[in-house]
Amino acid sequence: MPQAILLQDVESLGEKGTVVEVSSGYLRNFLMPRRLAEVATKGSIEAAARRRAAVEREAREAVDRARETAETLGKTVLTIPQQAGDDGRLFGSVTTQDIADAIRDARGIKIDKRKVALDDPIKTVGTHMVTVEVAEGVTATVKTMVVAAS
Repeated sequence: MPQAILLQDVESLGEKGTVVEVSSGYLRNFLMPRRLAEVATKGSIEAAARRRAAVEREAREAVDRARETAETLGKTVLTIPQQAGDDGRLFGSVTTQDIADAIRDARGIKIDKRKVALDDPIKTVGTHMVTVEVAEGVTATVKTMVVAAS
């Protein structure tokens, strides 16, 4: 049976970059015309291994960068001025977009507002701890101080 390197994930065979043994007819008539696989030669197997190693290295570097960003955000104290009444209640509220904008202004880090975890918008003056998801599985807690604007 010939060996093939998968160029895309194939449900019944495996993931992209995997070397699998398939029948020659399946390879020639199904996998190759749909560009799902290529014939596995010594050179192509080595190239696939290099690509897989590069992808793994990039993933590790991305996680390291996310951890560094999380450390930076953990040391950050955001100050968000809002219009407030005498009793400390805000006229509006501080939303996830406001927090994402404050992070971008303070540290130059772009955070998607959907990655900021707020159960409800902040409606009072004071200090609030806000959880921000920097990357998959990497979170940071940002101290956010909401102050009354003069």
